[in-house]
Amino acid sequence: MSARAVELHHSSAVVDLHADSLLFGRDLTRRSAFGHTDLPRLRAGGVTVQVFGVATSAPLGMNIDHNEPPGHLDTIAMLFCQTAALHGCLGGPPARLDAQAARLGDLVARDPALIWIRTSADLAALRTRREREPEAMGALLGIEGAHALGSDPAGLDRAFALGVRMLGLAHFFDNDYAGSAHGTAKGGLTDLGRRTFARMEELGIAADLAHLSPAAIDDVLAIATRPVVVSHGGVKGTCPNARTLSDEHLRGIARTGGVVGIGYWKEAVCGTAPRDVARAIRYAVDLVGDEHVALGSDYDGGTTVSFDTSQLAVLTQAMLDEGLPDASVRRVLGENALRVLAATLPD
Repeated sequence: MSARAVELHHSSAVVDLHADSLLFGRDLTRRSAFGHTDLPRLRAGGVTVQVFGVATSAPLGMNIDHNEPPGHLDTIAMLFCQTAALHGCLGGPPARLDAQAARLGDLVARDPALIWIRTSADLAALRTRREREPEAMGALLGIEGAHALGSDPAGLDRAFALGVRMLGLAHFFDNDYAGSAHGTAKGGLTDLGRRTFARMEELGIAADLAHLSPAAIDDVLAIATRPVVVSHGGVKGTCPNARTLSDEHLRGIARTGGVVGIGYWKEAVCGTAPRDVARAIRYAVDLVGDEHVALGSDYDGGTTVSFDTSQLAVLTQAMLDEGLPDASVRRVLGENALRVLAATLPD
């Protein structure tokens, strides 16, 4: 890495829109040789805000093309059973949401420099605090798949009370709310999904389009009145598959004022090297402008990557190598995500 890249990286706000690190029960206050993310490595990588995604259900043998709902063969339920987290093991997706929210609460309680971001005021306070305390860092809680709410419309208000501020309506299978890009029917929003989306905008929960079917993305873009997010993914222009976004959808997300978080793993960018990630970022910047592209690692999400969160400056170097100017790199690293979060969070 060049001195220019290192200085640019560590003088920029850095936001990662998606990591699944709460899943595994590791002590994230301690630096680990396992996984991709923990608080010491986040600080070493200069991260300002980490969005922690909550996955609550996934089918055994899941893939990016075609999955039935998991039934009894639920890999995340098995994980909770194996880590002796019995509430999450036996209680279904809402219980696994509770368990991971509690893990984030424990992290915040144990690390006084970690702030749970629930409001736009929290976000503004974090940015001010970091000027005098560089170790201050924000954490935001998101959900992968509205099945975590159950099928009760009141589940969304309950999740909001838990601290959830980002929500993807579907994950690896179709559910009662929306079709998944990896499901069987791959339909659009259901009536419940539409009502839930409207309530999300009222409450101040950002809509995450990652994993949604093309039809569901179309439905969201037709009714969105606030910026939307793709927390982690890629673009078909550099990596065409079911996990990535078409040019049409990139343009539609940009029209809402939203951002697309580019991931670091093979199915997102057709490679794992920093240059593969930067190539996808450059494609999206060229298509929709540097105001609508962000980072979405999918760290600890069952992915294989070539750098962990402590090594994020290699990605800054790769963006410079792609010819992006410093101002664009700063926007992609974090300024765009902070702008969208400020616009979607409640006051």
